[in-house]
Amino acid sequence: MIDQVTLDFSRPERLGFPEAVFAQRKSPDQLEDIVCRLVERNERALFTHLDGMKFLDLPAACRTRLDYDPLSRTAFLGPPKELTGIPRVAVVTAGTSDIPVAQEARRTLDFHGLPSLPVNDVGVAGLHRLLSRLDEIRPMPVIIAVAGMDAALVSVLGGLIGGLIVAVPTSVGYGVAQGGLAALSSALSSCAPGVVVVNIDNGYGAAMAATRVLYKSCVGI
Repeated sequence: MIDQVTLDFSRPERLGFPEAVFAQRKSPDQLEDIVCRLVERNERALFTHLDGMKFLDLPAACRTRLDYDPLSRTAFLGPPKELTGIPRVAVVTAGTSDIPVAQEARRTLDFHGLPSLPVNDVGVAGLHRLLSRLDEIRPMPVIIAVAGMDAALVSVLGGLIGGLIVAVPTSVGYGVAQGGLAALSSALSSCAPGVVVVNIDNGYGAAMAATRVLYKSCVGI
């Protein structure tokens, strides 16, 4: 049988954080093999895009090893780092439909020991909702803005908040939203200075950008 898995066991030494496993399109057998190899070496890992049916298809011995969250489709193998200090990242959603992607970001931050502040359903369709939460958001060094449709929330936050804005366009929206392409284009063409953008629905990538910034600056670590 051809070996289909090559795990990155040296990532913690190189980068300071452990392996992450993108579960989408991996078979239950491949995921079982990955879990077994990680357990053999007593390694920690974060699994992303692990849908509920695929999780249930895993053997019970694997499932009991994983701390699984169906909303974010993430799982922890091994204990997350202890959450210490006050939140340094706000995870802000435009709408309730964006929360699964935001939860992927928050779970990734949790795994790396970074507490976060959730600010949900404050999109520009009711701008007063965001304005009422600005005093909570403004002290954060990093703001992850999770928004679909026109992703207008990204530019609004970028014009009001001085921290690093990491935009996560989501696939939420009708018709010409095109599965998040309109939100991605809007975020990339934002006139707010210094906004950075990750791919559509990539809450994990946004959280890792925050993790790199905060680890290197030793803020809240």
